[in-house]
Amino acid sequence: MNIYVEMTIAILLSMTVSYLLVFPVMKLAVKWKMMDYPELRKIHKEVTPRMGGLAIFGGAAAGIIFIRPDLPYIVPICIGAIIIVLTGLFDDRFQIRPIMKLGGQVLAAAILIFSGLKIDVLSIPFIGMVTLNEPISILFTFFWIIGITNAINLIDGLDGLAAGVSTISLISIAVMALAIEPQVAIVYLCVVLIGSNIGFLFHNFYPARIYMGDTGSLFLGYSMSVISMVGLFKNVTLFSFVIPIIVLAIPVFDTLFSILRRLINKQKIMMPDNKHIHYQILAAGFSHRATVLIIYAFSALFGFLALLFSLTSFGISLIITFVLLLLLHLFAEMTGVVYRGKRPIIDLFTKNEKKKEKDH
Repeated sequence: MNIYVEMTIAILLSMTVSYLLVFPVMKLAVKWKMMDYPELRKIHKEVTPRMGGLAIFGGAAAGIIFIRPDLPYIVPICIGAIIIVLTGLFDDRFQIRPIMKLGGQVLAAAILIFSGLKIDVLSIPFIGMVTLNEPISILFTFFWIIGITNAINLIDGLDGLAAGVSTISLISIAVMALAIEPQVAIVYLCVVLIGSNIGFLFHNFYPARIYMGDTGSLFLGYSMSVISMVGLFKNVTLFSFVIPIIVLAIPVFDTLFSILRRLINKQKIMMPDNKHIHYQILAAGFSHRATVLIIYAFSALFGFLALLFSLTSFGISLIITFVLLLLLHLFAEMTGVVYRGKRPIIDLFTKNEKKKEKDH
């Protein structure tokens, strides 16, 4: 069977299964009292079922069973995914302690690492290829898997946000996996997750009838970390360390800004707040739907920049890097993500404008 026919069937199958599974999952969530209640830090006003991530997982599983991607690490990847989903389910049901949730993530990552899947070589700008020794390789891989898993979890604050951003990032990875160095197995994994996300988004986009919960956000984060690790770190040579970070820029930088903000404000790093990127855009006066679409647009832009990084020369990549960093800093200042009242670049321009007005 032609690979494009297989991919079409896989995406339609995973989308359909995910869409249909939402209905029994919603009933199960009500029965098990796995509901999300409105509170000060949350935007929604209605009691809403969660653990919709089960539907995403089910859709992806159906697609993988059909397509059977030829990937050496597919068994440990799937075992890790099951552990992550169970961890998310327990958290959605019992609100387990953060250390227990972290334990599930560490176990899933450990299974991958000790099966041989780890980041052992990096291509770093201005330095070149760097081979990591065993302990550093293991630590770096743990950091990447757990970091991205939690980054997706942190942006799951608005209807359709985490599923949409993940879908856009997966499309970016799939395009690079086809365009740069054809990796059919990686494309297959992306396709089934894209399909299951789209099926879920029919129920989850504003106004949402169900939330993915930690079951879904942890599963998507884990999947994104593994796919980007296998598909980008190990196969894209130019700027390979930078590319997956650009693809996942929204969750990665939102997490980094959050950590920085809490350190500056002398708060606990794990303490939740309502100052993430999506909350700040809402506070600027945009509607719920518009905020999500704005972040979708930024995510698509970063995906496009990642593709440019992969296809352009070193010099152009440097220019893109500078523009990207400047945009990220301006974005952080405008949305107040780092800390309010401190906007050095914006203040520099506004002071110059005021000075010109006085001179005239």
